[in-house]
Amino acid sequence: MLYFIPAWYKENSIKWEEKEQTWYTRRLHTEYDDSVKQIQLFHRNGGTPYKILLLSHAPNFRHFLHRQGVFHANYWSCFDSIQEVEKKSQAILSFHNIAWPEGIEFVYSPFAIVAFQNGVKYAKIEFGEDGNLIEIDMFENDMIIRKNVYDDRGFVSASVIYEDGQSIYTDYYTEKGYFKFRIYEADGHVEINSERAFYLLSQGEKTIRKNFEKVIYTSIEAVILEVLKNNIANTSVEDIFCIAIHSKHNALLEEALRGSKTILSFFGNRYDINCCEKDHSFITEANYIIAESKEMCDQLTKVLSGDEHRIIDISPFDTRVDQGISQQLHVQKILVPIDDLRDGLLEEMIPYLAEYLTMNTYAMIYFFSRKADYGLKEKVLKTVENILEEYSYPIEWVIEKKDRNVEENLVDEIFLQDEENVKEDIPVRFFVEQCVDELEVSKCMREQRIMVDLSMVPDLYLQINCISSGIPQIVRTENLYAINNENAIVISELRELIKSLDYYLNGLTHWNEAMIASFRIGGDYTTKNLIDKWKEVLYTVGQD
Repeated sequence: MLYFIPAWYKENSIKWEEKEQTWYTRRLHTEYDDSVKQIQLFHRNGGTPYKILLLSHAPNFRHFLHRQGVFHANYWSCFDSIQEVEKKSQAILSFHNIAWPEGIEFVYSPFAIVAFQNGVKYAKIEFGEDGNLIEIDMFENDMIIRKNVYDDRGFVSASVIYEDGQSIYTDYYTEKGYFKFRIYEADGHVEINSERAFYLLSQGEKTIRKNFEKVIYTSIEAVILEVLKNNIANTSVEDIFCIAIHSKHNALLEEALRGSKTILSFFGNRYDINCCEKDHSFITEANYIIAESKEMCDQLTKVLSGDEHRIIDISPFDTRVDQGISQQLHVQKILVPIDDLRDGLLEEMIPYLAEYLTMNTYAMIYFFSRKADYGLKEKVLKTVENILEEYSYPIEWVIEKKDRNVEENLVDEIFLQDEENVKEDIPVRFFVEQCVDELEVSKCMREQRIMVDLSMVPDLYLQINCISSGIPQIVRTENLYAINNENAIVISELRELIKSLDYYLNGLTHWNEAMIASFRIGGDYTTKNLIDKWKEVLYTVGQD
């Protein structure tokens, strides 16, 4: 059995909890990572039995699995074990089914439902992205006093208690409504209900009760460790654990999995490779280490020099021929990722991009960011405006006047200002795309004619999308996904940018050549090839 231990934790939270949020809240962090893609890979292709070991409190986990296309994935939840939850299927729970006091009136706002009791605010009902009830905030004197968190299987999973607007402790319940344990915010210590001081232990197909060693713990980590260790004790010595490395659970898993076969998965900026001294033994004792890219693989090899470890790069993203629609558009969209650019590079690029726009009336610049920060779009466009003005380019390229009603599909059209004085209205040429969700990224990429990623380490997911869609790339460093003079042009100086853009966009000959090269390169990263690499790793670990 292959066990996946993901790192799906809410950022900047001391609690071990999921990332579920209200439907109207802008998603600040993407949901997909290496674990999601690895699970999708094995889920869709079968052959290797797997199971997810979930360490966080995730009352809406079924909705998460559904969004990732792996709804029927096999999983074990540590908090389900602690809270005695055996139910796996979702249940429809309406806020109307809740026992409300007399005199309640529901007011439907555009975002949430507010309950008033005799004209006084009593509660606010919040819903998730799928319209599911996720929490109810309760108020007294217009100040929150309690937050009930609902499980998508139809019961209250936890209640956060507040005093003077600050959370004091959180109570957790069983699926039948019994109080189970409490976590105090001040020092994080945990108190178990002495009348229900046991948790569920999996033994093959059976589930038994096992008593807690204590009723008071210094932290929830200590509780998770005890429950996890005892459940892992029933696994086979041949089982393999694939761990998404994360500072939140590394120490805990090092203790729980001592003596087990482990694979560590490194992905993106989730873990600082250069600061791994405290986890050195955990990392060096792993049977295998998987990096998302060749660059990360080389960095790990350098940091872990002197240790004989198997380190391999396996892309979490597979390729598939999915030609975009850029050739069907009248305009030529140029995607420019900006998240990982060195300081000042964006400002240096803008004059060159603006000069190219004077040469190609069909070109448009789309600055791309995965960050959902409020004000990011305005900040970037203001920077563009200032530099355009400094270099005497039309600031109308970035300023969209309210009375112009400019739409992206009409940016190259001429608008008549009045019947006697015909004047060409300058179209907007600079835009900002903020895409956090994977589907948004894929949709955005399908419309791009070319990508210009001048960061030292290009965005892997965007590069995979490029070779899947046959989009040429302009980059600063050559790698496995961008090969110079094949599907990409590698530039060393910004002044080469204009010539490189013109090479691909002035006609279709070179663009088509890059598309063919992209599809050929993409053949190395198909689902089958990734599965074969994984099988090789699993076979090697199994022989240890």
